[in-house]
Order: sequence, then structure tokens, then C-alpha cells
Amino acid sequence: MVRTLVFYILYYPITILCLLVGVPLSLLHRGILQNIASGWAQVGLFLAGIRVRVRGLENIPPADSLVFMANHQSNFDIPLLLTHIPRPFGFLAKIELFRIPLFNWGMYRMNCIPIDRANRQAAVESLKQAAAKMHAGQSVMVFPEGTRSPDGALLPFKKGGFQLALQAGVPIVPVAINGTFNVMNKKTHWIKAGAVELQVFPPIDPTPLTEAEIPTLMETVRSQIASALPLTDRLP
Repeated sequence: MVRTLVFYILYYPITILCLLVGVPLSLLHRGILQNIASGWAQVGLFLAGIRVRVRGLENIPPADSLVFMANHQSNFDIPLLLTHIPRPFGFLAKIELFRIPLFNWGMYRMNCIPIDRANRQAAVESLKQAAAKMHAGQSVMVFPEGTRSPDGALLPFKKGGFQLALQAGVPIVPVAINGTFNVMNKKTHWIKAGAVELQVFPPIDPTPLTEAEIPTLMETVRSQIASALPLTDRLP
């Protein structure tokens, strides 16, 4: 309980300060905001008492643009990825997050891409814009489950991120997150310190595939991520 209170008392003001400083400085260079976001994320992991073990960073290819795909167990997945994936990237995120004042400025400046899950036409247009950014060298982090798992088990994957990788013609890098559900899950705001593992898998080239083969690609990525999770968390 004490850890949770200390976290919220300190972290919200730190978040606002990072946005107030980082967004204006990003007008000089976007990389400044990325560095500030990484520092913000490190502070969050420290305050939450999260110990991280990372494996497979050597699997991240030198390609300019990548689509990272990670399972989603907790709100702490975002600071975990910002801290331990050594590559600038934006998030493919639900449009509701872009309606939060101040926070939305930071997301746009970090090249995050809004997806309106209730409007298919708008979602398709967003994927086209994202593919254009990736052709210009931008990498993207996608949570293919579409939301946090309510019980830690891996949810079925959605097609959007895979269509993006196919349109942009860039490699998919699967990333498995194990343990953040135990730190803070979707059903609580309480924080429990603990160990977390991050496993990065070798990239998968989607370019030989067609739109009709996306389900096969989805299953390949899902199977790799599932292989790093406890047996009870591999199925919905």
C-alpha cells in the first residue's frame, strides 16, 4: 500500500513535468522527447519496484523501420518497453488516449498513431498513414491483443498491426512480456513489486506473404510470444 501511494504521489507530477519540458524541446529535435520518455519510464519502474531481466536484444535487426509486437499485461508494459527496447518507436494506440489533454501532445510528438477501433474506415486510413511514416524510417510498437489481458492469459490477436507490417514491407519483431500482470493488472490500481522478464525474438519478414496469409503470420507471431509465457497464460 505504501509503495502504491508513494508511486502516485511522485509519478503524476513527474509525468506532467516531463510533458511540459519534453514537448516544447521536441520542436527542436524529436529525439529529445524520446530520451525524456525513457527517463520517465525508468523512474516509473524504479518507484514500482520492478526488477527486469531482458533476453534476445541481439535479435533486433539494424533495419531502419520495424514493427515490434508485444503482449499486453499491464500499464507497466509501456515504461518497460520504452526503457529496454534500444530503438526509437511510436505506439499504435487507441484513439481515446489522444483525447487526454497534454498527454496527447507527447504522443503525437513521439510519432504515436491513433487507431479508432469503432470506425473501420478511419482505422484503415490510420494504417496507411503509419505505413507512410515507416517508409520514412519510423518504427512502431503494437499490442496485437488490442487491450490489456484481464487475467494475464494471451488474448486472440487483431489484424491491424499485421496489415501495417505487410503494407510497409518491414520486419515484425515479436516481444514477450512476462510478470507485469503480477505488478499491477487491469482490475486494480495497487502496485506490487516484483520481477519481470522481457524476451525479444528474431524478426519475421512478412513481404513474401499475401493478405490472405495474414492469419498464418498472426499465428506464427502469437506462438513465439506464447512460448515465453507460463503454460497457463498461453491460451485465452
